[in-house]
Amino acid sequence: MSALYLLIGVSIGVAGFFLAAFIWSVKNDQYEDKKGASLRMLYDDEFKGEIF
Repeated sequence: MSALYLLIGVSIGVAGFFLAAFIWSVKNDQYEDKKGASLRMLYDDEFKGEIF
């Protein structure tokens, strides 16, 4: 039974970590390019730079 309490605590900790990482990525404008990826596929022949 104590292992169950340990697993619940660890799972809440992992979920909190991923929530904090998501909030950090939103605050640091990781999702700002809303049209770039959708328009990039239309102009693939004209694009001369590297994507990555």
